[in-house]
Amino acid sequence: MATRRGSYDKPKELEGKRYTGMKVGGHHRWIYDAGEWAEKKVTPDKWEFSYAVTKRRKGRAPEGSGAPVGTAHHWFILADQTVTKVDANSYTTEMKGVKHKLAHRSAGKETWSASERAQRKHLAAILREMLADLEKDEAVPAPRRRTARRRSQAA
Repeated sequence: MATRRGSYDKPKELEGKRYTGMKVGGHHRWIYDAGEWAEKKVTPDKWEFSYAVTKRRKGRAPEGSGAPVGTAHHWFILADQTVTKVDANSYTTEMKGVKHKLAHRSAGKETWSASERAQRKHLAAILREMLADLEKDEAVPAPRRRTARRRSQAA
């Protein structure tokens, strides 16, 4: 019986770029164990944080699917987080974003698929693209809000 490993490792193409791994459009759901989020305030509006946790696939992986055990991936995450204070010691948190693969390290290998310099260059390109998208959206004029004075004059 054939395993799905062949499908995972089979080269794929998107917009002229070859890749392997999950097919574009595929999805996962993960359960995160209790982890630790540590943060430090560095300016009035900026915090540095770290987060460490084990994530587990919701359900079971099909036999032979996915990257081999020991494979590592280096991701850069751009996220939007909203937190709401529930009580003196608790907050709810919601985060949505995107993650970009900068490099991977195959199981049993010591080196990453891209040098640190190449990863930084790739990240700079990602950030430039994001900035261009933000500035493009900024070019669209926002709808004018009616002020209290205008509303009273209109009445």
